[in-house]
Amino acid sequence: MSEFPPVFTQLDISANSITPGAVQTDPQARHLLAESIALQQRQIELLGRQVELLGELLNQVSLQQRQRAAELKAWKEANPDLAQSCRRAAESLAKVHTEFLAGVAAEAFDNAENFTDSEYALGEFIDRYGPRLAHFNGVLQLFAQLGAPPAPASGPADG
Repeated sequence: MSEFPPVFTQLDISANSITPGAVQTDPQARHLLAESIALQQRQIELLGRQVELLGELLNQVSLQQRQRAAELKAWKEANPDLAQSCRRAAESLAKVHTEFLAGVAAEAFDNAENFTDSEYALGEFIDRYGPRLAHFNGVLQLFAQLGAPPAPASGPADG
């Protein structure tokens, strides 16, 4: 079969399976107990390593987020009028976006049966609204991010 030893072993851990005296005298029970302990120790080591890696990942992601937030804050401080214009543009475009989505949703609802029957009709719908909606979302998100009020200052937990 395989040149490697089995990863999993079947152990009977009921109250009657192994008594403390049996572990001392039965070599198979002693071997199974030692193997079980070794596997559990290895599992603990691997879980510890996983915790370390997740901690490193969290530090990396939070560092990038803090850098982006600092850059955005610096930009807003250097361009306060433009940041305010972006906020107003985002508010105005949000209303237009809502109306646009309502129209797209109404057309999708009205033509849903055609979309299931005709690949061409669905393709036309996607081609007609997809790129416009994607670009609109991108512009709206950019204005909203650049025009967002500054985030409240974090406490001493940042470091």
